[in-house]
Amino acid sequence: MVHRLTWYEPQRGDEYLREFFISGLIDIGATLILQDMEGRYSCITTLPARFRLTDGEPPTDTSLFGEEIGSRLADLKSRLEQPGDHAEMEIDAGDDTFFEFRCRMITMANGRNNLMTIVIDRTEDRRRERLLRALLREVSHRSKNLLAIIQSIASQTARYSGSLNSFLGKFRGRLHALAQSQDLITDSSWSGAYFRDLLQQQIEKYVQDGAADLIHVTGENLLLTPNASLHVGLALHELTVNAVSHGDFVATRQRIEVTCERIREDGRDSVRITWTEPLGQSDEEGQAGSARFGSTVLERVVPASVNGSAVHQVRPGFVYYELTFPLEAEG
Repeated sequence: MVHRLTWYEPQRGDEYLREFFISGLIDIGATLILQDMEGRYSCITTLPARFRLTDGEPPTDTSLFGEEIGSRLADLKSRLEQPGDHAEMEIDAGDDTFFEFRCRMITMANGRNNLMTIVIDRTEDRRRERLLRALLREVSHRSKNLLAIIQSIASQTARYSGSLNSFLGKFRGRLHALAQSQDLITDSSWSGAYFRDLLQQQIEKYVQDGAADLIHVTGENLLLTPNASLHVGLALHELTVNAVSHGDFVATRQRIEVTCERIREDGRDSVRITWTEPLGQSDEEGQAGSARFGSTVLERVVPASVNGSAVHQVRPGFVYYELTFPLEAEG
């Protein structure tokens, strides 16, 4: 038998087809209801567990779905006047469940008109929609934060750059550091980035000639919030670039000691990050005056952005940086 785009073998029998259709309806989360034009039910398949059939009584829209939904469903069906007419509605059934009702007037093989109602569980669809909206809001929020950081970097870099070439070199490096941190945050579905991953990014890019082992890390590999990840990544960029450009740890084969630890401060969990870099006499002056924006980032921009505090010292024999901020700080 061929009818439009539907075909089946009549000899298979109704029982075979009934199992096929019911299995399909269960799989897609759909209910099929058939009524005559007086509203009497002749078939209900795969009714959602939320709705109940009453034993010993013929089903009605009200007994199946309750007063409110039954009333709305009756109004929807009253708009169907000719075969082929159809109408739809989506209802909130409570307890965070949602269903779509599709009603259509059809003509059966015996020539009589009937009302067909398809009920589709849209709960998961609505949850996905809410999640998507939340993610889009998060993207918007993160984008605005990132643009504000970039604006600050551009302004401060320009302030302390003596030439266009100097500005472009520093600005590109800092943007790349932000981009790397953002990649880690995105890969974690915006849960943040681990401290050692942030540091490793900078080591891989700037520390060459097999000197990566000279940066020694101890303490905890803490997961930082997205906002903290961006700014800690920027601080590590400044420290690493200054160490490579103006320090002598590679030439002297002296280790830079980096720590990250969880501490308790002011009644809350906090993060303390330290950087201790050996410094030769000939390099102290270069480190102290090499990159005033580096100092601005390390001493002002980063700690302010994570609601923390910082200590940055260039002393005879070493460079010391300490950043402390709440573990859950977010911007």
